[in-house]
Amino acid sequence: MPSPVPSPLTHSSARVLEFETFRELLRGYIASSLGRARLAAMAPSTDKNWIDNQQQLTAEVREFRRVGGRFDFSGLLDITALLEKARISGAALETTEIRDVVLVVGRVAEWKEIVFNPPATMKPWAAVRQVSSAVEDFSEFLRGFRNKILPDGSLDDHASPELARIRREMEKQRRAIQESLRGYLRRLAEGGAVQDELITIRGERFVIPVKVEQKRRVQGVVHGASSSGQTVFVEPMETIEQNNELVRLLEEEQAEIHRILLEMTRRVGEKSTAILAACEVLSELELQFAKARFAEDYDCVAAICASGSPVILHDARHPLLERNLKGKQGHVVPLNLELEGEKRQIIITGPNTGGKTVGLKSIGLLALMAQSGIPVPADRAEFPIFDSVLADIGDYQSIEQNLSTFSAHVTNIDYISKTATAKSLVLLDELGSATDPEEGAALAVAIADYFCRAGCVSVISTHHTSLKVYAANTPGVVNAAVGFDESTLQPTYELKVGVPGASAGINIAQRLGLNPAIINGARSRLSTQVKDIAEFLDRLHAELREAAHERARLQQREAELERERGYLASEGRKEQQAKVKELEKKLETLLRDFEYHAREAVRAVQDRAAAQKVSKDAERRIAKLRRDFQGQFDSTVVAHVTGADRGDPNAQPQMVRHVSEGDTVKLKSMGRNAVITRRVDDNHFEAEIGLMKMKIAREDIAEVVTRVAESPVKAARARGISVSLQNEDASVPSEINVIGRNVDEATQEVEKFVDRAFLAGLPRVRVVHGSGMGILRKALRQFLQKHPHVVSVTEPPHNEGGGGATVVELKV
Repeated sequence: MPSPVPSPLTHSSARVLEFETFRELLRGYIASSLGRARLAAMAPSTDKNWIDNQQQLTAEVREFRRVGGRFDFSGLLDITALLEKARISGAALETTEIRDVVLVVGRVAEWKEIVFNPPATMKPWAAVRQVSSAVEDFSEFLRGFRNKILPDGSLDDHASPELARIRREMEKQRRAIQESLRGYLRRLAEGGAVQDELITIRGERFVIPVKVEQKRRVQGVVHGASSSGQTVFVEPMETIEQNNELVRLLEEEQAEIHRILLEMTRRVGEKSTAILAACEVLSELELQFAKARFAEDYDCVAAICASGSPVILHDARHPLLERNLKGKQGHVVPLNLELEGEKRQIIITGPNTGGKTVGLKSIGLLALMAQSGIPVPADRAEFPIFDSVLADIGDYQSIEQNLSTFSAHVTNIDYISKTATAKSLVLLDELGSATDPEEGAALAVAIADYFCRAGCVSVISTHHTSLKVYAANTPGVVNAAVGFDESTLQPTYELKVGVPGASAGINIAQRLGLNPAIINGARSRLSTQVKDIAEFLDRLHAELREAAHERARLQQREAELERERGYLASEGRKEQQAKVKELEKKLETLLRDFEYHAREAVRAVQDRAAAQKVSKDAERRIAKLRRDFQGQFDSTVVAHVTGADRGDPNAQPQMVRHVSEGDTVKLKSMGRNAVITRRVDDNHFEAEIGLMKMKIAREDIAEVVTRVAESPVKAARARGISVSLQNEDASVPSEINVIGRNVDEATQEVEKFVDRAFLAGLPRVRVVHGSGMGILRKALRQFLQKHPHVVSVTEPPHNEGGGGATVVELKV
């Protein structure tokens, strides 16, 4: 039997709120009697841990299905009675009953294999694993039944060696009897005594059909006649002993089958407790799969349930209404409601057929679903944990109990008032109706005030104006209205929180075609106050509709502007990129012209020694000029583009971007070096020049001479400290070749090489490692990217080594 739900609600109003009808909807997702029994026991609970665990189980099953996981529950029977029978000493289950037990256990084993070997893309599912951990390993049990029961429920010949022997002898005996009878038939056929030349069976004995007028010619035992009376079935004397032997073998077969079934039943009985626990797991899992499929079909979310939580529903729908409208190609108008903080009561007013009752039922049913651990059809849902859900909805008139509609409502509300606590949900439909309007209104306000003071969450629908005024003047109470379109005189079914609704009874009567004279007479009898209130509410709702239309129009316009802004930004980037490319081409042309003229000037020098000196000086000037041009180009064009796109505040033309505390910088205004001591804001710093402290602007910084994280030697020298190094004057190469080394050897050599180059102040070095399979290249690049002296690691152009080398930019 399914485990009972812990801490059920004291009262759930399940019938009124159609929870049982919803259970039938969920039943359509369940394929086995095991799952149906579990569903029948499902009920709302006040145990938060149980609710959270149910929500988690369903979420994990939804994820399992999302990644393509499936499991077949069809055909699984409730085998509780069979397991109870198997526990009785000397009892024997039928082969079909044992087959059903083995089928369930086999499915359990399949599920356990899935749980502990989930799909590779599956997220961890701790809750499902915990539930499934109650399943034992049935491998040995299933092995004892493998290939012993056929699909039709009969025992296989190999269920035991003895059964196989008996059935072989039975088959041999049948062939012998048939061979004997065929010879006898041939002899009788010559005299025309037999009806047909065939052999049949009557009462487990082989017989032949004989014409009734010829039966005296056949010596044997008659075992019956045909329905027409024209044929009798005779067992010839010469096969009686053979048939007797076959019957004896049949009795041996039955005895062996009974022995086998006793043994199988005993095994089932020994494992009955474990099998019963496994059935509990399967039934729970099928219920979770049903909830997951329902959640997928109805776009549900897991509701947040916690003591003290507000009531929040965003785009919530009644699942039964949504199911009905789906078949008619319609759609449900979603419900939006928030009761937070001190707000504990909501008064819903508006026209008949406007959706007040559906709103109450939606809130109540979704609360029951949430506390049953079922996802609710909404975009967001939060509920406190209610100890009871108490509803007075519908017509309770009873002739049998001599109760009028009003009396039935009062009796029900009296029970609710005595049962409700501060943790209850109270739903009251058409409060104060079915009696004198003035007295009904006074009674309705008193009832609403009682539940408000009790502190429970209450939702009340009404037509009484006095309740609208009560809601407007009472702390913790909120007005709400169901929509009504005055232009079409049709309800919109939209719940608007914060404003009272107009009942619009006369307008609806007019829409339904009531005699115009009656309509005019009714309007003339309205009091001035009632007319004023009705007109005010009509204007209010008209303004709200206009505001909603305006809001939708502005949102549409905003979306259009955003698309236009994106288009213009994209076109602007394209134009800027085209200008950058054009400037790059012009810069390259200028540099080529300068290099050409410089080299021509060198060639004009006749003195070789002077030519070499001028040549080296020119090369240095060309390199410096190229760097200056590139730096200025980047700061004026590239920095402008990237800074505008990424929001980089330092991406400004001809300004030093990165300045840190401790850096030594050169000032444009004084032509001297200063040490940055503190960053004031993005564009101002405090600096020291000797004993003098001053505040400087970023634009006054010409360059960063040394950075705090650079070479300690260079930083010290920049501060005027004399430092000498062993072999400092020795030439430090700008390239190292580690082709042929393994990863460890190459890493050690490159590490020493980079340290020497850094101390020597080299800005850039190249590491040649070859292409090969790429293992050495990948290892060295990963090492260099993490090195503290390295700024960047790049691959050179193809003509400079390509993938066979790596260019390393060092901090200078």
